[in-house]
Amino acid sequence: MNMSPSQQLKAMGVVLPPAPPPAGVYKPVLVVDNFLYVSGQGPMQNDGSLMVGRAGDDLNLEQAKEAARQVGLTMLSTIVTHFGELDKIKRVVKVLGMVNSTPEFGQQPLVINGFSELMAEVFGPEHGIGVRSAVGMMLPGNIPVEIEAMFELIK
Repeated sequence: MNMSPSQQLKAMGVVLPPAPPPAGVYKPVLVVDNFLYVSGQGPMQNDGSLMVGRAGDDLNLEQAKEAARQVGLTMLSTIVTHFGELDKIKRVVKVLGMVNSTPEFGQQPLVINGFSELMAEVFGPEHGIGVRSAVGMMLPGNIPVEIEAMFELIK
């Protein structure tokens, strides 16, 4: 990849939503050693509202996948707001994707691909894809997707 993550994001023409305020007693981001940990993020829209819905109920696979992509944009906004420059990130290390879904909906990994595909586009396929889990559960506020992640920083 010839462009830095911030240059790539600009080339994509993406507008980041506002970074959400913490919804409890926790830090949005935390740096420990050479790693940046990002608390669980929901799909914040550009107007500051959260997307809502449940996969397998009022959202289909494509809509849920779009929500996961929006979580990725929200996470990038949170990183820029609370940590600083995206270009200080070397790679995605670990992603935990949680999908608000019905018990019958079994496509949580395909939903979380919306997030992973965005990270691969921003950081490149080599550095944008890390290890990952994707699970179904109930989420606060009926948001469709919540994702937490860990990134390695450039030394």
